[in-house]
Amino acid sequence: MTSGPVPFAKGSSEHVLLPRMANRHGLIAGATGTGKTVTLRVLAERFSQMGVPVFLADVKGDVSGIALAGESSARIDQRKEEVGLKEFAYQDFPVCFWDVFGEQGHPVRATVSEMGPLLMGRLLGLNEVQGGVLNLVFKIADDQKLLLLDLKDLRSMLTHVSDNASQYQSSYGNVSSASVGAIQRGLLALESQGGDKFFGEPALNLDDLIQTQDGKGVINLLAAEKLINSPNLYATFLLWLMSELFERLPEAGDLEKPKIAFFFDEAHLLFSEAPAFLQQKIEQVVRLIRSKGVGIYFVTQSPLDIPDAVLGQLGNRVQHALRAFTPRDQKAVKTAADTFRPNPKLNTAAVITELGVGEALISTLDEKGIPEIVDRGLIYPPASRLTPLTAGERMDIIKQSSLFGYYEKGVDRESAYELLQSKATQLSTAAVEKATDEKPSELMKAATSIGTSVLRAMGTQMGRAIVRGVMGSIMSGMHGGTSSARRSTSRRR
Repeated sequence: MTSGPVPFAKGSSEHVLLPRMANRHGLIAGATGTGKTVTLRVLAERFSQMGVPVFLADVKGDVSGIALAGESSARIDQRKEEVGLKEFAYQDFPVCFWDVFGEQGHPVRATVSEMGPLLMGRLLGLNEVQGGVLNLVFKIADDQKLLLLDLKDLRSMLTHVSDNASQYQSSYGNVSSASVGAIQRGLLALESQGGDKFFGEPALNLDDLIQTQDGKGVINLLAAEKLINSPNLYATFLLWLMSELFERLPEAGDLEKPKIAFFFDEAHLLFSEAPAFLQQKIEQVVRLIRSKGVGIYFVTQSPLDIPDAVLGQLGNRVQHALRAFTPRDQKAVKTAADTFRPNPKLNTAAVITELGVGEALISTLDEKGIPEIVDRGLIYPPASRLTPLTAGERMDIIKQSSLFGYYEKGVDRESAYELLQSKATQLSTAAVEKATDEKPSELMKAATSIGTSVLRAMGTQMGRAIVRGVMGSIMSGMHGGTSSARRSTSRRR
């Protein structure tokens, strides 16, 4: 376990990450193919060596090799020579795999109640009015002590509130059936993206993310190759994780090193199309969570992807190359250059467009928390294996985990869905019993009335049949006598 400054790059001098300043957050930015993923991997290794657990999303599936020691190669040897590394040891790192879909890691679940109406509304893409109705539904569930654990609980609660809207109107306000319908449609869309697998129990215990092994921080890898295809679910999950840490961890002040470090890849998705009130919440969490010992590192293509209020909180910066082909690209280059502490020996804006793969403009915080002058440097090579794990290697590590078997078994305990179903059944049974017990005379009267009507109808029909029979006989006799007389007369003639 490393306790002092942790080197990760070499420029005019060695660039280090100070453990005490690692919770002041950071940014890794650069165009596609410039080396962001290797930088993310190297920093994750450094945190693990400090004894700091790490959580990172593997959106391309190429970080899993961090679980095994690397091997000598021409690329690694060349980089070691370029940065002047004389002491370099390949090594593996303790890794725990997670997966929202439960396919490439331990299943990650959260309950609907833990997600809350704010993030749930963002996940479902609700407008302000629809979000208000969802908030009302959560409040009624809380007041009636109905647990919202999975999506069927929320769907049942929506139906219950809609069916009893008049009952709740005076205490909670109007419930728009159109808004309830929009929320229900949003839930169907979420299920089609696999979101139903995320909601339920056992919910993720955050303590399971904050673990060490043999003095190294455990690196929690979220398999996000499939998840990133549902960007709204991906972004909302990461926001939930960040907000849960903020709510649950106690204030810690300035620690010697962070309790955990988060790397949020494709960070622009966290802020894309987020309503203003949610952006304010994110900004607040980022600003205050460092005092709870959490460091957050955003990984994205351009600094423009991060709101200014958040960008200003990121003290440790690694800026890989940017392209300047369009006006927006040129603005991004200028923004990136302006966020660094100037170096009189370096034209920062010009250098950003000239950097090679693995090169970066680097500025970290010194012991007083002041950003260092920006410098051009090369990122050190990773000590772990560059190639991803095979499916078999990944599964072996998952099965060796002390958590294996716990999260794999889903639990469906009694919650809103079951209680509302039971209540509906009881009310239906009680209504039938009440009708049977309290109104027997009415039932008998109805039966008697029906019977009398039937008999009366039968009597009328029988009377008519008899009359028709008698009249038929009389008329037949009359017609029959005349005919005989005619036949008799005819014969006499």
